[in-house]
Amino acid sequence: MAYSLKNSPGHLLRRAQQYAHDLYSTEVGSTGPTPRQYEVLHVVASNEGLSQTDLVRHTGIDRSTLADMIARMMKKGLLSRKRTKEDARANAVSITAAGKRMLKSADAKVGKAETKALAVLPKTQQAAFMKALRTYAEALDKMDETAAAPKKRAAAKTTKKKTAKRKTTAKRKTTARKAPAKRKAPAKRKAKRTTKRR
Repeated sequence: MAYSLKNSPGHLLRRAQQYAHDLYSTEVGSTGPTPRQYEVLHVVASNEGLSQTDLVRHTGIDRSTLADMIARMMKKGLLSRKRTKEDARANAVSITAAGKRMLKSADAKVGKAETKALAVLPKTQQAAFMKALRTYAEALDKMDETAAAPKKRAAAKTTKKKTAKRKTTAKRKTTARKAPAKRKAPAKRKAKRTTKRR
């Protein structure tokens, strides 16, 4: 089948995304948050103290991009971050007062842009269009989860092996400490005993 722009999912999705982005930029302006920043602010405000891993799952933004974004948003004073009590390696992300103000000032504008994005379609088709988009996004999430599963299993195996190795090493050290040292009889005493028996 010959390539056709009208039948290309990638091309059609890019066109739709470009239109939605242009509407967003017009409504929110250059002083407001970018679309991705708005998504992060919205998710963090609704789920205070989420880890960065949770944010990846909620927003669909890849891990390295999200880490850079959070660092920049922290510099702007929109977000704060601290280690979680459950896992010292994980960071809990919170929205600051400045972040809440930015989110609140953008809410109505974002809503307006999204209404305009859907208004291109007749009202009778809008619900079906949104359902199709949600189904597509859910399918992508499942793909990501499936791809991440082997990595999680491999990481769990590595952790299990390290824990077992530490236990074995600790056991060996304990056994070595407990084992009594064998004393050798002095050579002179043995010689004397031999002489008496003669």
